[in-house]
Formats: sequence, C-alpha cells, structure tokens
Amino acid sequence: MDLFIVITLALLAVMGIVVGVSNDAVNFLNSAFGSKVAKKNVILGVAGLGVMVGVMTSSGMMDVARSGVFYPAMFSYQEIMILFLGMMLSNIILLDIYNSLGLPTSTTVSLVFGLLGSAMALALYNIWSGTTTASLGEFINSGNALAIVSGILLSVVLAFLSGHLLMYISRIIFSFRYSKIFSRYGALWCGITVAGIIYFTVFKGLKSSGLIPEAIIAYVNDNTTISLLILWAGSSVLLWVLQRLSVNILRVSILAGTFSLALAFAGNDLVNFIGVPYAGYDSYMIAQELGEAPASMAALANPTQANFWIMCAAGLIMVITLFTSKKAMRVIETERKLSSQSEEAPTNSEATVASRGIVRGARALNDAIEAITPQRVIKWIDSRFEPLPEEERGDVNYDLIRATVNLTAAAILISIGTQLKLPLSTTYVVFMVSMGTSLADRAWGRESAVYRITGVTTVIMGWFITAVGGFIIALAVTLALVYGGQIAIIGITLLCVGLIIKSNVSGKKKAEKVEESAVQMIGDALKQSPEEALITYTEHVCASMEKVTMIYDRTIVAVFKENRKVLRDMVREAEDFYHSTRQQKYELLPMLRNLQDSDVNTGHYYVQVVDYISETSKALLHITRPCYKHVDNNHTGLSKEQVFDLKRINDRVEEIFGEINTMLRTRSFDSMEKILTMRDEMFDLIDEVMQNQLRRLRDTGGSSSANMLFFNILTETKTMVLHSRNIMKSLEHFIQ
Repeated sequence: MDLFIVITLALLAVMGIVVGVSNDAVNFLNSAFGSKVAKKNVILGVAGLGVMVGVMTSSGMMDVARSGVFYPAMFSYQEIMILFLGMMLSNIILLDIYNSLGLPTSTTVSLVFGLLGSAMALALYNIWSGTTTASLGEFINSGNALAIVSGILLSVVLAFLSGHLLMYISRIIFSFRYSKIFSRYGALWCGITVAGIIYFTVFKGLKSSGLIPEAIIAYVNDNTTISLLILWAGSSVLLWVLQRLSVNILRVSILAGTFSLALAFAGNDLVNFIGVPYAGYDSYMIAQELGEAPASMAALANPTQANFWIMCAAGLIMVITLFTSKKAMRVIETERKLSSQSEEAPTNSEATVASRGIVRGARALNDAIEAITPQRVIKWIDSRFEPLPEEERGDVNYDLIRATVNLTAAAILISIGTQLKLPLSTTYVVFMVSMGTSLADRAWGRESAVYRITGVTTVIMGWFITAVGGFIIALAVTLALVYGGQIAIIGITLLCVGLIIKSNVSGKKKAEKVEESAVQMIGDALKQSPEEALITYTEHVCASMEKVTMIYDRTIVAVFKENRKVLRDMVREAEDFYHSTRQQKYELLPMLRNLQDSDVNTGHYYVQVVDYISETSKALLHITRPCYKHVDNNHTGLSKEQVFDLKRINDRVEEIFGEINTMLRTRSFDSMEKILTMRDEMFDLIDEVMQNQLRRLRDTGGSSSANMLFFNILTETKTMVLHSRNIMKSLEHFIQ
C-alpha cells in the first residue's frame, strides 16, 4: 500500500505541474504578450529558460510542504503518508468543484490550507482515539502557518500599491509619448529595473543554489547600498551602449523581466505542484533506509536536499507544458483584456454594490483633491496621462513602459517572498500588480471602472473561498482515509481519477463544440474590408439565430418532460450566449469606425442589429432560468392544457425561426412580409392562449408556480420573436 501511495502521489505531481502551469503561465507571460515585445516562441523560450533555472532554486520552498504548517515529529510514517495523500486527493476534488462552479482558485492557498486541514484531521483522530495526550496546538505549527497566511494577504496589498505607485511615477516621467525623453534618460530608468531584478532574483533568489560564489554574496549582503548603486551604474551604461546601437532597450528589459519572473515563479510555485508528492517520496525513502516504519517523522523537519534529476524532470515538464498548452494562451488573453488600456475592454464581471460604492467614493475623493490643486498642475499631470489614439497605439493591450513596470514589481515581490520562504500566490501578486498599474495608467475610466473593481474583488474573495473550501475538503477526505483504511484509499483515489478523466474529456468535447465568439468575430472583421466585414457579421447573425432556435426548442421540450439536466445545460448555453452579446457591445465602437469608413448608415444599422440580438438573448435567458428553477425546486409540473398550448406556441416559433434561418443562409430577404404575417399570427395565438389560461384560473385555479412560469414563457417568447423580426429588418438594411 505504501508503494501504491507513492506512485499515486507521483502521478498527481505530474498532473499538478501540467494543470498548474496551464493556469499560472499568465503570471510571467502576460506582460510580454500584452505588449507584443517579441515573437511567441522567443517569449516562451526566454520564459522556459527562467523556469529551468528557477526549479533549481526551489529546494528551500519544499520545506513548506514538509513542515510548514505542522510538526512532522508528531506523526508516524503511516500517518504522514495518509496526510500527504489526503491533501493531494482533496486538492483534486477542490479544483473539480470550484471549476464546475466557476469559482477562482489559488494553488498556493489550496496547498497551505489543504495541508492544514489534513494535519488537523490526523491530530483530531489521535486525540479522539486516545493514542496521545498531546493537545491540538502541539500538532499544528500555528505560528508558521499564520506567518504564511499573513504573507499571502500582505503580498496582495503590497502588489497593488507598489504597481500603482511605480506606474504613476513612470508615467509622470515619460508620458505615453515617451520616445524623445526616453532616448535621453531611458537607460537610467531601465537600469533601475534591471538592477532591481538582478539583485533580488540573482543575489537573493540564487544565493543558496551554489551558482554564485559565497564571497560575492557575503559582500553584497554587507554592502547592500553600494552593491545596488554599482548594479544600477553598470546596467545603465550597458543599456546606454545598446541604445546607441539602435537596440530597443525596453524590449531587452521586458525579456529580462520575463526571465526573472519565470524564475521567481518556478522557485516559489513548484512546491505547490510537487512539494507534497516529493515529501511523500522522501518519507518512503526514509522508511526504506531504516527498514521499518518510523514512529516519528521528525526527519522531515530537516532542510530539504532536493534531488537534481527530479527537479530537472519537473522543470522539463513545465517547459513542455508552456509550449504546448492551449489553455495557457486562453488564460493569458483573459487577463490581457482585463488590464487593457482600452476603455472598451470587454468583461464578464457583473457590477456589484461594493464596486459601485468604491467608484463613487473614488470620484468624490478625486474631486476633493482637484478642488485644492492648482489648475496648472492638474493640466500638466493630465497631459502626461493623455493616451495615444488607437491608430498610433496599435494592436497591443498596453505599451512597453507599463509592461516593464508590471514585470519589475512582480518579480521583486515574488523574489522577496521566496527568500523569506513564504509561498506567495504568484497569481494574486501578478494580477494585483497588473491592476495597480492599469489604475495608475487611467485605464479604469468611468465606462469600465466598476467592472474592473468587481474583477479585482472577485479574485480577492477567491482567496477566502479557496482557503475555507480547501481546509474543509482536506479535513473530510483525510478523516475518511483514516477511518476507511485501504478500501477508502483505493475508492477515493479511483474517484479522483474519474474526476480527472471526466474533466479532461468533457472539457475537450466542449472546446470542440464551442463556436467562434462574438469578440473573435469582430476581431476578424476589423482586419477585413467593410464589404468582407458585412459578410462575416451576417454569418455570425445566422449562427446566433440558429443557437436561439436550438436553446428555445430544447428548453420548452425539457419543461414538458421535467428534464432537469437538459434545462441546466440550456441555462448555461443561454448564459454564454448572453455574455457573448454583452461582450459584443464592448467592441461596438471599433467595428463602427471600420464600417463608417465606407458608409455611415451601415454603422447605424449595425448598432440596431447588435442591440436586438442582445435583447433576444436576454429574453431567452429569462425563459431558461425560470424553467430550470421551477423543475429544480420540484414544483408542480405544467397541466395538460398548458403543455398543449405551449406546444402550439413552440410549433409557431419553430416555423418563424426556420424561415428566418433559411433567409439568413441564402441571404435573401424576399420573405420579410411572410415573417411579419407569421409574427402577427403568433401574437394572436399568444393572446388566445393567455385568455384560455385566464379562464382556467377562474374555473380550476391550479399551481401558482406553474401558472407564473406559463405566463412568463408566453411573455418572453413574444419579446424574443419581436426582436428576432427586428433583427432581420435591420440586417436587411445593413447588407443592402
């Protein structure tokens, strides 16, 4: 059984690396990709080199998994193996549940609180069974655990503030039109960033790696100020020479920052992926050397002597994942949008009461500061933050200045955490730095600020959600393993394997079935001529109407059969469709500018089509959600009369949508009058059905919830068909 546990931990370590890198690659690639500093393979190559160097410096961080939150001396060999297995299995269950619910997670937080929950479970088991007289506090390293948790919380605040302050100062110095002043003082400014990166990633992060002579490290530690000045001077001179050789030193700085951030990521986060399996392997080897199962695993408290080949293998898997993971590229694109300089950056975040209050408070504070600041100063500061026109900015999310600040602030903070052996959440650090710099850059305009703040608060809340969930699930799983023995170990392991297979297979199928989104459609259209853009958008409308037809029909049929699973799927489809139309509105102005180069009226009809599609998707969502809620709450089903009436409505809707889809596919609008007649006939039918229902209410009553659902379906169907016909009318003018 011990060998089975070790093999299971090893397989989970490999999967942890693949999943972790796919999710967290955005941390060190976001700035380079967002500013398009180099070609994709060049950026990935630099990051991969940083990862390989970083894994060699992560040996000290492995101690967090071995003795960071509990005292290994208090556990026997069998208990420590159960502890590690329970933590890893609970982590799979945690990720599966949170991914299904769409909740944000952090591998660092899940590691710390998963270990804490597993250790707590075994400690409680020993106390309840009477095998020990020790108290709970003697099992848990509460002081170190509190320091780790505090470090994660503090890093979030420091990341946001440092990113905001550094970006504000940098923009005041260089502004968005930085070419002229940067040619004079750019080497000095980039010299600061390079010097900081070298100091924290090399002399601090690599000091225990053996790659740097101890005499040099001792001198740097004893003469920190002088060492930093020497590094700054040397870096500035080198960059000045490169600048005179027509080398873009901003690109050099960003690639250097990408390397150092990838190094810091690997050094700090590798413990999240393989720390627990590696500790389990060490425990197994200790037992093999002794020839028996130790009654105390105090040896785990000793500093880790990482196996060189295991570290190399882990780094190689990380690099391969980096180059091959499509998911990593999608995650990068999502965060680039959220931190984009564009005011029209799309977001799926719904505004909250808190985010609205923060925006109003910030505006009030800003007004108060402006009231006491001389107008000349305000005008000068505003001139430094005046963004470039879109045609000058190009197809980038932000410029090289911001990318450099992002990398510098994040790399230094993570390197400090690694030096202090604090497993910081690199996801949160990089994300909060990016949010801080975008705020300082005035990317948070009145149109998008409330949504960006909602996104930030969602990430922060994800920390607490992951912490609580990770602790509870690890506690429950480990107790089940302890009391269930070998049967529970095999059973829960097979369950987790099933969850992994299901997640990957269903995710792959879903990815294959996902159609081109509205945002991608517009991105393609912007690269085309106005005439080609019209064709592209017509095809998109055709796909949208076919989706509406499918969702509506399956929803109505599922209500008749009270099929909860189908209704749940239709709610998800409708929500995705609704968010897609919302995102399309954020991309409205770029598309209009492209279209209006040809014809102003074309842009006018485009606005109408976008609005009508959005309203259609909203009506569809207002049908699917109540239907699912009704069945999910086990309310009384629709009566036979209601089912009969809805079937008649559904048949008419199918006829209308079928005619619409035929017109869209053929791009012929000869049947517009026919659709108008069919629409009016269906509205008459809806009025007739409503009158029938009102008579039934007077005569027999019936279920209140079923009656409300029935009326809701009729009302929203009428709205949906009305907007569908309006789509066709506007689309006809749009094309012609």
